[in-house]
Amino acid sequence: MFQKILLAYDGSTGAKRALDVALTLARAFHAELWALLVDELLPQDVATMGEVQEEQVAADRSLQATLSVAYVHALHAGVELKSAIRAGDTIRAIVEFTKEGGFDLVVLGQSRRSEAWVLLLGTTRERVIKRMPCSVLVAQ
Repeated sequence: MFQKILLAYDGSTGAKRALDVALTLARAFHAELWALLVDELLPQDVATMGEVQEEQVAADRSLQATLSVAYVHALHAGVELKSAIRAGDTIRAIVEFTKEGGFDLVVLGQSRRSEAWVLLLGTTRERVIKRMPCSVLVAQ
């Protein structure tokens, strides 16, 4: 049924639940599984180009550490996990990566944003689902 699954992963509790679901589906369908991390944070309070580069190196290390948790879970589940890190707006990056990669399922985690935030902007999952060219599964 599913041949190529994308996990939108940020290391949050919801993303970890989504990882478990994605691993189960990848194993059941013998599907290729990818994890996508989006770096949308720009360095703040930096004065020089050297400081910008130092901030980026620190951010890259943090993202790699977040991915390593997913790799360990995948290894224990017996699933090969491929990954990518994209910079920019989270929603745009997930949608573009899904289209570029020809994914037929995207797995997202449930987040716990404040009521005011959700009313104002909607949730990431709602905004992703509206733009997605394939099926989306939200892990609760």
